[in-house]
Amino acid sequence: MDGKKMDRRSWLRAAGIAIGMAAMTGCSATRFGGAGELPDYSNEDFYTDGTFDLEAAKDAYVALMKYHGYPVFEGVREQLWISDYGIGEFANVGLGAVIFFNQEAEHPGDRFMLLDIFLLPNQMLPEHYHLETETARAKMEAWIVRKGTSLIGGEGEPTPDLKEKLPASQHDHVTVWHAVTAGPGDKAELNRATARHWQLAGPQGAIVSEVANFHDNDGVRHTNPNLVFP
Repeated sequence: MDGKKMDRRSWLRAAGIAIGMAAMTGCSATRFGGAGELPDYSNEDFYTDGTFDLEAAKDAYVALMKYHGYPVFEGVREQLWISDYGIGEFANVGLGAVIFFNQEAEHPGDRFMLLDIFLLPNQMLPEHYHLETETARAKMEAWIVRKGTSLIGGEGEPTPDLKEKLPASQHDHVTVWHAVTAGPGDKAELNRATARHWQLAGPQGAIVSEVANFHDNDGVRHTNPNLVFP
């Protein structure tokens, strides 16, 4: 993770632009179908000879957008930032995101972030947390689910039978076992800065808007030491 900080930071700055009133486009068909269907993905769909297939992942997220009626605006496919966290199980553990703003203003109080998170059916955004850095406060976040459903995990009273819902590879790398099920229009937020948190999409995936203060990748930490980020 540490060896790739500059790449992610550069990407964040480049992606921090206003999309505005983007026009709808007729995106080309993807291998995973269109608005009327959401495939039952297997992990093999996203790997070729053991190598992560980024284009397949983009196809899947665009199919998710179309399925839920999310505006597939011009350039969205190119703006998708995607990771399988280096563990080779993208169908279970991964993330797609489009960052609209990551504003690095001179005054710390003027720094903010806005992004949309995309999760495929039953895909987990693994447990992580954010520390203060030289240029950013510890990141605080809040989320609004736009489409689908997401289990949003964080600190609190443990939720019964939660562990069995998570990918087996993450069972030993989750430390917060309270979760709320959020659907379209539902909101959630971190209870405090530096709190560990995660998300798990429901059977129809999830599209979630996140608002936060400025994101500095130097402050990101993952509970699972095997994860590579970005």
